[in-house]
Amino acid sequence: MRWTAAAVFAAVCLMACGGQDSGGGSGVSGTGQHTEDADSPGFDSGYSADEKDTQSISDRSASDNALVWADMKPDRSMELVYADQFQVDYYGDACELVTIEGTGRYLVVEEGYDAPSGLPDDVTVIRKPLQNVYLAASSAMDFMDALGTVPCVTMTSTKEEDWSIASAAEALDSGDMVYVGKYSAPDYEALLMEECSLAIESTMIYHTPEVKEKIESLGIPVMVEHSSYESHPIGRTEWIRLYGLLFDREDEAESFFNEQKETAEDVIRESADAQDTKTVAFFYLTSAGLANVRKSGDYVARMIRLAGGSYVPELPGMESENALSTMNMQMEDFYAGCVDADILIYNATIDGEIGTVDDLLQKSPLFSDFKAVKSGNVWCTEQDMFQHTTSSAEMIREIRLVIKGESGDDLTYLHKVGK
Repeated sequence: MRWTAAAVFAAVCLMACGGQDSGGGSGVSGTGQHTEDADSPGFDSGYSADEKDTQSISDRSASDNALVWADMKPDRSMELVYADQFQVDYYGDACELVTIEGTGRYLVVEEGYDAPSGLPDDVTVIRKPLQNVYLAASSAMDFMDALGTVPCVTMTSTKEEDWSIASAAEALDSGDMVYVGKYSAPDYEALLMEECSLAIESTMIYHTPEVKEKIESLGIPVMVEHSSYESHPIGRTEWIRLYGLLFDREDEAESFFNEQKETAEDVIRESADAQDTKTVAFFYLTSAGLANVRKSGDYVARMIRLAGGSYVPELPGMESENALSTMNMQMEDFYAGCVDADILIYNATIDGEIGTVDDLLQKSPLFSDFKAVKSGNVWCTEQDMFQHTTSSAEMIREIRLVIKGESGDDLTYLHKVGK
């Protein structure tokens, strides 16, 4: 049933007054920001491995769906290969408990079942089937595209002209998907009118926690995804297995992931045996003239190493653990660490692409001394590189070709900068 204008008005008024739904009929159990993980003191997984009087639900039919959380235990877990930022525990055919590192726990309830009674307050309920999804985490759209579930996403915080994923741009152009405002100021009435079943946010939402709280107060579960925090590039790709679970595309997700994993592992094996290691710098220049580089523990730096390269610059503090995967350096410091780099890769995502070496020299004449500039080994990413979360294996392969000096005109994510 669609919301009437009066109902929308009433709900928004309730939201503005700070009203919070108790979760009894909304599918949301707990609305706060969750930062505990399974290894943290005081974290309660909801079950005990030593518990004797537990109820197996493997053989429970959908018609017998009166579940009690205290009586439940998982019968298996998803065996992850590279990802370490989420985990999935299966409770028979009824539900799955998804734990996302640093953001919270989510109980995915299968169609035909009711949510168990007695759920911990920190568990957010997500009910299947998922339709009319609001996607504010743009990096997750690539998973939807690969799984063929873009039609399930009817609302987004990214405008049509900012999408490099064709299916998303086409959906916006046709009206099958609508732009509902920035992640920090969504159109709450639109979320209600479209009967949104799930909001998928990036960790940027924690800069405006009141927005998350307002969405939840409308009875809409909010899942904060964490794929960008995976240190291993193929760990990022493995998140497609979680989206396969959410959108009932598990077989497709497994097939896609295994293909990507094999591609990456083939390149990694080759590079491990090779003797052609070259130093590679990945950067862009800010408007203030600073060199923005990836920290050495970042997944881009790891892609370079997996492709057989040696990432530079390697400086004290590059491994510091905080939410930022990049750091700014004075140009003189960047010069000292990268002047002898064999390969320069300019990150076009923020600053835009550079067409020629002269464009680089206009940003700083110091580049004229760089070994890679003198040898003509300067490369640039395509601007859409970071929206294609599932393509880490292909990116590793392309970096490997650049290192080997065998790249042609068929690269997708990198192109050579002309003189």
